[in-house]
Amino acid sequence: MQAAIAAMAVHTILSAAPSSHPLLSTSSNPSSTAPPSHSSTFHGVSFNLPQRHSLRLTAVASKPLTVVAAAKKAVAVLKGTSNVEGVVTLTQDDDGPTTVNVRITGLTPGPHGFHLHEYGDTTNGCISTGPHFNPNNLTHGAPEDEVRHAGDLGNIVANADGVAEATIVDNQIPLSGPNTVVGRALVVHELEDDLGKGGHELSLSTGNAGGRLACGVVGLTPV
Repeated sequence: MQAAIAAMAVHTILSAAPSSHPLLSTSSNPSSTAPPSHSSTFHGVSFNLPQRHSLRLTAVASKPLTVVAAAKKAVAVLKGTSNVEGVVTLTQDDDGPTTVNVRITGLTPGPHGFHLHEYGDTTNGCISTGPHFNPNNLTHGAPEDEVRHAGDLGNIVANADGVAEATIVDNQIPLSGPNTVVGRALVVHELEDDLGKGGHELSLSTGNAGGRLACGVVGLTPV
């Protein structure tokens, strides 16, 4: 009698529970003839817990940062105590050579030494620009020489009207980096530069190019 009552109780529970509930499911046959026990009340009922969605993090390899070096441009306005004056522009693409475009007026006809000096200091005129820019501690020479100052840019030649126009392409006067020429000074000299080969006592330091007629500090400008 007790077994029949227990079976009816189980049947009542299963009938009352909605078959579509996600937490309940029934087994095959609730009218089992197995002997009654304390756990038989819930025989045939299982709990289906909802599956948890796992969060998967996928590491995406970042692309290397590529820095594209832009073109750079600088300018120097040369002035002095005389009527010599001019404008010099310097341009450099990426890490290539620097192109120097020179136009200076008021010169005596003929060649004149043209150099980059170490300092952009003009507090005492062109004298305070210091010696030629020489980061490698070499002696003075021609622009094409292996042994030369970085600031040795050779000569520019003035025509009969006293105008000197020149284009110089050089690898030792970059517009960026540890040996940048920005903030230094360009100087045009009174005499011809002997390129270190004149045998004068100043040949290996200044090229015996004489006095400083005009100078200008190199500064960056928009490209």
